[in-house]
Amino acid sequence: MTPLALHACCGPCSLEPLKHLREEGFEPTILWDNPNIQPVAEHDLRLATLLAWADAKGIAVVRCERGAGSGLVGTKTATEQREAWERACAPLGFNREARCRACYAIRLSQACVAARDLGFTHISTTLAVSPYQLFDDCSQILERQAAAHGLVPVIRDWRPFYADATRESRELGMYRQNYCGCRFSAAEAAIERHERRDERKRAKAEARKASR
Repeated sequence: MTPLALHACCGPCSLEPLKHLREEGFEPTILWDNPNIQPVAEHDLRLATLLAWADAKGIAVVRCERGAGSGLVGTKTATEQREAWERACAPLGFNREARCRACYAIRLSQACVAARDLGFTHISTTLAVSPYQLFDDCSQILERQAAAHGLVPVIRDWRPFYADATRESRELGMYRQNYCGCRFSAAEAAIERHERRDERKRAKAEARKASR
């Protein structure tokens, strides 16, 4: 089995990548580096969910933070990571594509530093498992960051398995978040939920009128 650093955004999105990577002959170690997740309580809940699942599966998890017990020295502290995210991503606000690209770059850069320092040669990520993410942009950023740190990027399109991961995570009773992570994505997701709700109400009202 080839050791591989797998940057993970959450527990549910890690299910299918882990399974398929192992089938290919990789043995993943999960790297956690998600300073975008807000508020801190949400960040900690997602991390706890991931850790509980990983522990049950015997999967190692490393937090890509200096001073987090990982022994890493080239990475930033959790506070520095959050400050870096705010500087690079927050000014982009609701420009979703630009904000997400900047977010991918920060998280994958830090993950690549950690992977290099830990002695890995291969790296992958679960960031674009969801069909709501920017797969091509994420893949290009991973390729660029991996090359800059002497790593081999393992890029796979796991979006076709998103429904399987959703079903399995529910069966496992895993916490499932309803927004990507940052405060901007939380607001965008809330707006989309309200729009879908309003559309359902309109459709029901029209159906009632048609039945009269």
